[in-house]
Amino acid sequence: MRTHGDVTIEPLYADFHIHTVYSADSVIQPKTLVDKLVAHSFIKVAAVTDHDSVRGCKATVELAAAYPDILVIPGVEVSTTEGDVVVLGTYELPPKPWTPEAVVDFARLIGGVSIVAHPFRTYGMGERARKYKVDAIEVLNGGSSQDANDEAKDFAKNLGLPGTAGSDAHQVSELFSVYNKVDAAMDIDSVLKAVKNGAVSAQASRGSIHF
Repeated sequence: MRTHGDVTIEPLYADFHIHTVYSADSVIQPKTLVDKLVAHSFIKVAAVTDHDSVRGCKATVELAAAYPDILVIPGVEVSTTEGDVVVLGTYELPPKPWTPEAVVDFARLIGGVSIVAHPFRTYGMGERARKYKVDAIEVLNGGSSQDANDEAKDFAKNLGLPGTAGSDAHQVSELFSVYNKVDAAMDIDSVLKAVKNGAVSAQASRGSIHF
């Protein structure tokens, strides 16, 4: 909770890594994601981050517009030449070639957020992420092992970067398995700014990871 002038802002709870049917390996329909957000007791923010596609973003955001108490953040999980990078805050794909540096620069140019996805498992950047000026490290991924997440947490601390969480859901049952507590107002720019400023903590159903 924080105070802005005379207004007290409650923290938001968000899942920053979700795949819809616009990812070939996911079965989650945009309407299902919106319905799950509406029904959830406290997680009301979600990022659509399909594999190398932004087609699901517009559809999901449009469906979510009917519900003022939820927020869908447009994004994408880009398969860069050295591992996956999530970009939050975009309806467009970065221009090719998708090198890590180019994708990170694109995120910065549009005012988005670049996050190294699941750094210590398949398609992760691992230690190579040190070379790039990313905004955050995904330290809690719903599809990663405990060891991989622990290594990511230590990596983020070592780099002095914020740590984020994402369910990496491809099935409806995987949605919101992990999530972020974000000190932000209920709008996209505020959430992105909070992540960049480190006003975020990664949380699981048992315990949490704090920075």
